[in-house]
Amino acid sequence: MGPVTAAGILLTDKPVGPTSHDLVQQVRRLAGTRRVGHAGTLDPAASGLLLLGVNAATRLLTSLVGLDKTYRATIRLGFATTTDDAEGEPLGEPAEVDAETLEGLDAAVAALTGPIDQVPSSVSAIHVAGRRAHELVRAGERVDLPARRVTVARFDVEAVRGAELDVEVDCSSGTYIRALARDLGGALGVGGHLTALRRTRIGPFRVEDAAALEAPLALTAPADIARALFPILSLTGQQAADLAQGKRLAVPEAPDTETVAAIAPDGRLVGLARVTGGVASVVMNLPAEAPA
Repeated sequence: MGPVTAAGILLTDKPVGPTSHDLVQQVRRLAGTRRVGHAGTLDPAASGLLLLGVNAATRLLTSLVGLDKTYRATIRLGFATTTDDAEGEPLGEPAEVDAETLEGLDAAVAALTGPIDQVPSSVSAIHVAGRRAHELVRAGERVDLPARRVTVARFDVEAVRGAELDVEVDCSSGTYIRALARDLGGALGVGGHLTALRRTRIGPFRVEDAAALEAPLALTAPADIARALFPILSLTGQQAADLAQGKRLAVPEAPDTETVAAIAPDGRLVGLARVTGGVASVVMNLPAEAPA
């Protein structure tokens, strides 16, 4: 392993090919610590923004997992597949995608925009009876997953190239773009599947700001991550010491807030706190120094 790295969040641009765990392992070697985790995976065939926590900053990952996301994708109409993407086997005979088919495109996209009940892809990582759905499918078992309520805030078709659609989607965490491709094709009566996927945004973080996977790692400080997500509660030196010990703080001028970023006078993130009735209590503390 390399030299031990301080705590922080790494914004990285995952290429097509490696798994998200492959990148976790690479960062562990570069950072000289096993304390590396992710805030949501990407399939090997997908690329784009992946957020990795290093050392004590792994405690922030739970605040990142549920953020909304933006994806750019290519959908191939004409047939569905067993995996809802290009890696699966075709289901049935290919259907012709003609001008009449595409006349219904706008209405079909509109029906998949907003709050929707989406059935996840059967090859997702959702747990079923203690095993991941994709493991059961690859073992030859039938998997029927219940629909989940997700929100597709924006579903834009940016280009139509014959049977292929280039789209951009803003959606809530837990939305499966493969399932959108499947359901769009189904609504048009010709089937459909995903052929390319790139994640370009997670909450306020964008893939354009991703750093290279090389030493020294260009980590974003925990305080900067927290500032981008939550209101700030500026602490005095004594308040920072007290909150770090789990003590409640009297903050009579602070409004009630579910989560605030508690920042020490030196700019360090002490932790996340909840403010109720002029009292701040710890939600999560971040150690000043993170062991490897």
